[in-house]
Amino acid sequence: MVRVVATGVFSIIHPGHIIFLEEARKLGDELVVIVARDKTVGLKKGSQYIPEEQRLHVVSALKMVDKAVLGDEEDIYKPVEELKPDVIALGSDQEFDEEKLSSELRDRGLNAKLVRVDRHYEGELYSTRRIIERIKNSKE
Repeated sequence: MVRVVATGVFSIIHPGHIIFLEEARKLGDELVVIVARDKTVGLKKGSQYIPEEQRLHVVSALKMVDKAVLGDEEDIYKPVEELKPDVIALGSDQEFDEEKLSSELRDRGLNAKLVRVDRHYEGELYSTRRIIERIKNSKE
């Protein structure tokens, strides 16, 4: 059985997320999604909109997701170590240094293949940031 892991914030689920997770699911037999913790979201994006438990609940309900778990607040690699995936799917817009990521995984005894999912949503509102900008601008 090939286990695939995908990660993300998933603040506002949109078609870009759905396409990413559908493509990630095609890479193996099981898709486990690591949902970023509120603490991590605050550090990375500067704000959070939807609490982690709600984001986890929504991602868990998606039909292509076999299991969703919360990330670790201190060590983003800890859940990956526990899950021992065969493949880690990276979104087209996720800012990961693939060489650094591969090196860290090897240092932790993991031999997961990194796959960049290039397919993405073709439309105006393709990211959470754009959706939030649209909402803010519509109020002005």
